[in-house]
Amino acid sequence: MKGRRVGVVVVLVLLAGCGGLVPADDGGSAPAAPGTAASLPADTTQVSVTAVVDGDTIRIEYENGTRDTVRLVGVDTPEVNAENDPAEFEGVPDTAAGATCLREAGTNASNFAKDRLLGRTVGIVTDPNLDRRGYYDRLLAYVVVDDRLFNYQLVATGRARVYDSDFSRQGSFTTAETGARDDRRGLWRCADPETADWATDTATTSPSGLALVDIHEDAAGNDNENLNDEYLVFANRGDDPISLDGWTVTDAADHSYTFGTYSLGPGERTTLYTGSGTDTETARYWGAGGAVWNNGGDTVTVRTSAGDVALQRAY
Repeated sequence: MKGRRVGVVVVLVLLAGCGGLVPADDGGSAPAAPGTAASLPADTTQVSVTAVVDGDTIRIEYENGTRDTVRLVGVDTPEVNAENDPAEFEGVPDTAAGATCLREAGTNASNFAKDRLLGRTVGIVTDPNLDRRGYYDRLLAYVVVDDRLFNYQLVATGRARVYDSDFSRQGSFTTAETGARDDRRGLWRCADPETADWATDTATTSPSGLALVDIHEDAAGNDNENLNDEYLVFANRGDDPISLDGWTVTDAADHSYTFGTYSLGPGERTTLYTGSGTDTETARYWGAGGAVWNNGGDTVTVRTSAGDVALQRAY
């Protein structure tokens, strides 16, 4: 990750002994649109992510150089450094195949966290319902990436189960888990471990260095009424800037988006939202009138201005 430009991430953490940090006021009810910017607490303290231990544990550093370990609130991703107990994951068979499948799911969750968090600047805040620290004296945290609640993303994409604790957003997280399990997303495919395929869940990188690091095809609620919770995240993993002028992004049904004058520097990333908004250096808006990405599977194809396929990924 050396040489990457630091992006902006916001993390909501349960922190002990840090002056000026106050609990997030959740209002006693789940947000109307879970995981979106409108549902996030405002009070944050800047830190940076120095390491990703696994899908639900990260290491951070404060501006004064103090370091700590954060355990993400409300989620439990499968283990990669220890044995998994399939009985903890509803519907996953308590067999060697089930345990192996969960380990692969845990690796997928860890890679997802590295792609979204590692090396980025974060802010921290507390949950009002929980102690500030959990087992092993780790801080308890919500993580928000690009105005998205990362903990919620882990659950909604099937990369984590809901951890049984009295955290303030438990209701919306449980609803997201039910949807992921019903649709056999992520780790819930381990209910049939012999057919689970993790190849399509890894980040895809083109020879140019452009990588598709996240596909968020299933927006909260009605997809057509929440278009900006449907998005793709691209990153430049190369050493040189990538000019995306005139490049296109299409789905299997040939819905098409064309980049205007735009360049992505080394280590930088941008999010392409399906809905409307004002383009920035880190966000682009398709302006589509309805949902584009099929929840049941689709193909993302990126072409250069000359029409050559630069990157393609099916999910």
